[in-house]
Amino acid sequence: MTVTPIARRAPALTSVLLAAAALAACGSTVSTSSFQGEQKAVAQTVANLQTDATANEQAKICSQDLTAAVVAKLGGKAGCEKAIKAQLAEIDSLEVDVKSVAIGAGGTTATASVKSTYAGKSRTGTISLVREGGAWKIAGTA
Repeated sequence: MTVTPIARRAPALTSVLLAAAALAACGSTVSTSSFQGEQKAVAQTVANLQTDATANEQAKICSQDLTAAVVAKLGGKAGCEKAIKAQLAEIDSLEVDVKSVAIGAGGTTATASVKSTYAGKSRTGTISLVREGGAWKIAGTA
């Protein structure tokens, strides 16, 4: 079996890509109305990721939704877009709900507890975010 360059450099990032792909809920939107201030900004980042994934906007996901470190680990812009495209091809429909948001003590990190329902099964996970260039971006899963 041949391992592609993306597969070799991305094992640790599989969860990030799956989180991005998992948020690609066709026809569903993430509600941010129950959050305020920075918590709302974090929830909005999750909503933006879902919107961009639903629209198959790999370039937007890599440039606006994921941290520069994640994009770099995926081989830069082109590698990131290719990896995200492959992951999005695996997802067809899913519902996502941001349950809670916690901002780190320094105000530069955050976590969002996200409940997803896919094929009738619910799962709760945590997404890590980092403030980068004045905006919240997805850094991985916790």
